[in-house]
Amino acid sequence: MKLGKGEFCHFLQILALFLCLSGMNQAELTRSRSKPYFQSGRTRTKRSWVWNQFFVLEEYMGTDPLYVGKLHSDVDKGDGSIKYILSGEGASSIFIIDENTGDIHATKRLDREEQAYYTLRAQALDRLTNKPVEPESEFVIKIQDINDNEPKFLDGPYTAGVPEMSPVGTSVVQVTATDADDPTYGNSARVVYSILQGQPYFSVEPKTGVIKTALPNMDREAKDQYLLVIQAKDMVGQNGGLSGTTSVTVTLTDVNDNPPRFPRRSYQYNVPESLPVASVVARIKAADADVGQNAEMEYKIVDGDGLGVFKISVDKDTQEGIITIQKELDFEAKTSYTLRIEAANMHVDPRFLSLGPFSDMTTVKIIVEDVDEPPVFTSRLYSMVVSEAAKVGTIIGTVAAHDPDASNSPVRYSIDRNTDLERYFNIDANSGVITTAKSLDRETNAVHNITVLAMESQNPAQIGRGYVAITILDINDNAPEFAMEYETTVCENAQPGQVIQKISAIDKDDPPNGHQFYFSLTAEAANNHNFTLQDNKDNTATVLTKRNGFRRQEQSVFYLPIFIVDSGSPSLSSTNTLTIRVCDCDAEGIAQTCNAEAYILPAGLSTGALIAILACVLTLLVLVLLIVTMRRRKKEPLIFDEERDIRENIVRYDDEGGGEEDTEAFDMAALRNLNIMRDTKTRRDVTPEIQFLSRPTFKSIPDNVIFREFIWERLKEADVDPCAPPYDSLQTYAFEGNGSVAESLSSLDSISSNSDQNYDYLSDWGPRFKRLADMYGTGPDCLYS
Repeated sequence: MKLGKGEFCHFLQILALFLCLSGMNQAELTRSRSKPYFQSGRTRTKRSWVWNQFFVLEEYMGTDPLYVGKLHSDVDKGDGSIKYILSGEGASSIFIIDENTGDIHATKRLDREEQAYYTLRAQALDRLTNKPVEPESEFVIKIQDINDNEPKFLDGPYTAGVPEMSPVGTSVVQVTATDADDPTYGNSARVVYSILQGQPYFSVEPKTGVIKTALPNMDREAKDQYLLVIQAKDMVGQNGGLSGTTSVTVTLTDVNDNPPRFPRRSYQYNVPESLPVASVVARIKAADADVGQNAEMEYKIVDGDGLGVFKISVDKDTQEGIITIQKELDFEAKTSYTLRIEAANMHVDPRFLSLGPFSDMTTVKIIVEDVDEPPVFTSRLYSMVVSEAAKVGTIIGTVAAHDPDASNSPVRYSIDRNTDLERYFNIDANSGVITTAKSLDRETNAVHNITVLAMESQNPAQIGRGYVAITILDINDNAPEFAMEYETTVCENAQPGQVIQKISAIDKDDPPNGHQFYFSLTAEAANNHNFTLQDNKDNTATVLTKRNGFRRQEQSVFYLPIFIVDSGSPSLSSTNTLTIRVCDCDAEGIAQTCNAEAYILPAGLSTGALIAILACVLTLLVLVLLIVTMRRRKKEPLIFDEERDIRENIVRYDDEGGGEEDTEAFDMAALRNLNIMRDTKTRRDVTPEIQFLSRPTFKSIPDNVIFREFIWERLKEADVDPCAPPYDSLQTYAFEGNGSVAESLSSLDSISSNSDQNYDYLSDWGPRFKRLADMYGTGPDCLYS
């Protein structure tokens, strides 16, 4: 009769339970002879209950409590006088005891993987006295394992790599499974490994879980990744054991087992002859199935007629061979080139040399295409010389250019005027002969660098450029002159033969043998009694005094003409005047004051220029005076608001007091325009008719301000007067000035005066008030009325 897997497991559980129960029955409490037990009032007896341990099968799934074992004491006569008590781990919660019979049962399902054993204590008591009849004893209930846990790969899933082309048996990775069952009891935790997926490429050792290669020469280029399924089964792999699986991803790593190979045996490229140097002509690549550094290669030109014209380098990113130009191409000189190029791996693995040479060869043919090129000059730079004395039209030299193309088109010449802005030179359009077009001056420009253009007659867009350097030869056409503007002084107390100035000369010419100058005084100055000249024969001369006792009052400035001759052929000469000023010097001969500077006009400023400057200054002064006069005569506006024409005029002005002083002190413009002080617009339709008896006194304010304030107050009073007519009318204002030291004599101010007032101060006001002083004075000579 054949049993299924589930039925077989159930059968094993029942069999184990039966064996456990039979063992427990044999281990029930029996009389022991090991230790005596004493009870008070009784004779000595031997201990009557001893046991080692009970066994309970885990994972019991029954409905009734599981019987574990029985406690029994020989003192128990079966009359119910003995009571059994259980304490310790799991007592009452997991394990219960029948206090009358001593039977122990488990009330819950037990898991050995959670707790493998429980330690308990048992005691037999007299039910009446509740005193122990046996000493307390400790025992162990051990959980019996069953195969209820499958193996698990705690580190899975796995990834690993192994080089391609590895020999059989090369270790890849080790996998490990763990089983939670008891490894000391039975085969529940004894694991065996097997491979479920991945044959025939890989295998696994059953006991260790080491995965190894099972096939030789596995090629990454054919397949680079494999997925393995590994099984771990307990019970030593027997039927009924539990199992677990994991996956292992194995990647084949690359080795250099593939040599580079060109896809084609030959290549051909067309290149225009105008392509610049260093330009890329072509890109070629040898195929290599490897990756990374195993695919790195180098290219080189090993043969061909273009070794010096082309070069090849490698692109590190794409591993392409880049062919570039090293020299200019010329279709007329050579129309094609052939190159033999080799590609080779840089990192070769000696294990695979038998697969063939790790290099390859190909042929590259480069066809040069013709391009319409500009004319080419026979020389890149022409050097020419011409004398600065050459006449206009003198031939300097000739340039020549030709069309390099097969058509050999005629060439016409011209000068790039950007390089000859002054148009000193001309060129014949057909012959290329360069001639002078203007007079030349070496001292202005010693070398002329011009560009000559050559263009094809059939295609004017094709222009070649040639460069010409024209050197101007020097002639002696510049006379010598003073090297600088000398400021020469002579002391009033100078002695005869005293050196007052050392002079030198310059010449713009450039003689081949250098300059040689000769100095002397002019004929009219040769016999003067004041100064003499000494030629030092080294292109310098010294000016010396011939007498002593110079006086500024007699003559403050001397002019000494000096004749200078150069050594050119023919020689040139010039007369240069040295200005010598007479100065007052200290004891050391240092000039202190030279009054000649106050009387001598600055150099270069003529009398006509001075007159012109003075005329301009006078003209400006006249214009300024006219503007000032016109501004003074300009009338101020007569109205408050300049946009309105409101006519209010003061037609009568009565004044007392100082007379001319008052009239001169006041600015009548303040009566015409009150906007000087106020911005507020006043009413024009009110005519005040009320006369006020009191007036404000203005003493410390300027006169024009007093007038403005007075007029303003009257206008404001008229504006607020409800009886004023709504139209412009004549308004009379009476006001006294304050220019007189007597202030106001108005009767308006005299009404409140006391008749006993003292008028002695009138005598202090001067002769103008003598009559008043006589009339009101209190002196003994005064008259009274």
